[in-house]
Amino acid sequence: MMRILLFLATNLAVVLVASITLQLLGVDGYLRGQGIDFTALLLFCFIIGMAGSIISLFMSKWLAKRSTGTVIIETPSNTTEKWLVDTVAELSREAGIKMPQVGIFPAQQSNAFATGWNKNDALVAVSAGLLNRMRPEEVRAVLAHEIGHVANGDMVTLALIQGVVNTFVMFFARAVAHLVDSFLKSRSGGEGGLGFLGYFVVVIVAEIVFGLVASAIVAWFSRFREYRADAMGARLAGTGAMVNALARLKSETELPDQMPDTLRALAITKGQTRSITERLFASHPPLDDRIRALKEAAYRQ
Repeated sequence: MMRILLFLATNLAVVLVASITLQLLGVDGYLRGQGIDFTALLLFCFIIGMAGSIISLFMSKWLAKRSTGTVIIETPSNTTEKWLVDTVAELSREAGIKMPQVGIFPAQQSNAFATGWNKNDALVAVSAGLLNRMRPEEVRAVLAHEIGHVANGDMVTLALIQGVVNTFVMFFARAVAHLVDSFLKSRSGGEGGLGFLGYFVVVIVAEIVFGLVASAIVAWFSRFREYRADAMGARLAGTGAMVNALARLKSETELPDQMPDTLRALAITKGQTRSITERLFASHPPLDDRIRALKEAAYRQ
């Protein structure tokens, strides 16, 4: 539950910061003074909403390296690192993408992630724990899963979706505040209304409500892309290896999760959600569901 709250808080924080930026730039005051131009409002919200997502996307590799302590393998120093680099190179060729950077981060839990601003300038990293405890064919399946994220352009698509939902959260929040303000003025014969502080409070409350809905939409797409990446992993590394890798991850769900919350949606775990709220806002489907989907797909072939 704490992870879900942090996920929601992060997304709401992005929207609130953007809202404060609009306020400081005088956009809200200008639009209110003009009786609000919804076309102009949508344009302003789109620019602000997309800007944060695009900046985050371009900084994703740098942030991932810093927050996880990932060490990039420039020149392999042992047989494990050489095998890791060679395997990523092979999988990349099969997926039709440029070789991404390869790194290892010092976490004892088995985990991995992929990030980058486009499919030909990406980073694929695995944890030390994953290399130590998984069999080579399972590690290869995990790498294939992450290559699947890169080949599918998931990082770019997720950033664009986040930017779009941020746009509409800010737009509809201000539209609601404008309607409330207009309603109060009509009831008082043109006097009164929300005022500056009341308008700002209504905007913030509406953004929190709409932000929850937006977070659920983004989380739904994040779960959907995990199934696609699993399918790519099965195609590149074999269904049996992909299923075994997910089963191994499931066996480690009780270990401390050392993945930073800002990168949780990019990692291959977790997904052992229980409550309806957790399922609604989880970035990953339950591992049991992912394993079942792979087996059903193999059965249909």
